[in-house]
Amino acid sequence: MGMDDAELEKMIKSVSAKELKEEAKKRGIALGRCPSKMDIARKLPKDVLEKLSKK
Repeated sequence: MGMDDAELEKMIKSVSAKELKEEAKKRGIALGRCPSKMDIARKLPKDVLEKLSKK
């Protein structure tokens, strides 16, 4: 994706894990057993994270 962890952390700070999981599910992304918000964010496209962080 090209984003570092600090940038990702800033973007997902205001987003709930539930919202991230829903977006991943819409896109058919497998998450595994106990993904953290950061794990999910790494798998999602940058534009999706930007959209969620601006809500």
